[in-house]
Amino acid sequence: MRLATRDDGSRDGALVVVSTDGRHCLHTGLSMQAALDDWTRVEPALRALAGRVDAEGEALDGTALLAPLPRAWQWLDGSAFPTHGALMQKAFNLPPIETDKPLMYQGMSHRFLAATQDVPLPSEADGIDFEGEFAVVTGDVPMGCTPEAALGHVRLVLLLNDWSLRAIAPIEMKTGFGWVQAKPACSVAPFAVTPEALGDDWRDGRVCLPLTVEINGAWFGNPVGDEMAYGFHELIAHAARTRDLPAGTIIGSGTVSNVDHARVGSTCLSERRAIEMIEGGTPRTPFLSFGDRVTMRAGPLFGSIDQCVVRA
Repeated sequence: MRLATRDDGSRDGALVVVSTDGRHCLHTGLSMQAALDDWTRVEPALRALAGRVDAEGEALDGTALLAPLPRAWQWLDGSAFPTHGALMQKAFNLPPIETDKPLMYQGMSHRFLAATQDVPLPSEADGIDFEGEFAVVTGDVPMGCTPEAALGHVRLVLLLNDWSLRAIAPIEMKTGFGWVQAKPACSVAPFAVTPEALGDDWRDGRVCLPLTVEINGAWFGNPVGDEMAYGFHELIAHAARTRDLPAGTIIGSGTVSNVDHARVGSTCLSERRAIEMIEGGTPRTPFLSFGDRVTMRAGPLFGSIDQCVVRA
């Protein structure tokens, strides 16, 4: 099942069920958050609409779509790809993080950008970067949920761009209080999909698809999402160890990164620059400038993120 949120002038938009070809939809009379809050009761009705939408759906205007969940109760981003962390540590001569638990921080959740919306940022000097990620949206998760039970709380899967400002990040990290200015609003591909819609590409709590990134139409990378050290079920359990999670919590994988980065490339500029530093002592790839366009896709189900960076 594929879901999207149509812009109806409200903050949360109108939830629609999307056809197989992504060009038609049926309205639900709900918002995405309302559906997540009452998923057990609502899901059968959504699936009934999904069974009719190919034959009965009305035309869907892709430019009128918001992020599937335009605002969320909580956005928790992991860093579950060890290759990414290892490259950054080697390039910047950083000590390894001594932990046997997943890495995770809490980011801005009151706004997620639509997939084709311009990305307004204040300054090129801030080191504008992107991060290609997969993410899941949970239902209500009880405190102490085990990894074995956590997969049953995954409602939807997303493709996401976690925008980052690299000149600000190290300054905020030194304070020990986490990121605020370095992490503006994320962008999300237009379609949220239920896990079973991914078929064999959803395995062991991982999205086993290549995430392709282009900058201004030029290929940048297409690493696959299956090299997570922790699956989404383990990230959910980590987040819920001492608190429950409300329906509509979004949990990210962190930057998708593969061991064979020389062949498959990267999904963020900072990783490419780190590789250049390791190989030649200095980064050559610049961060983004105003007017640059970043495109991300991961198979046809999610649709694409295709955005231009502009001056705020």
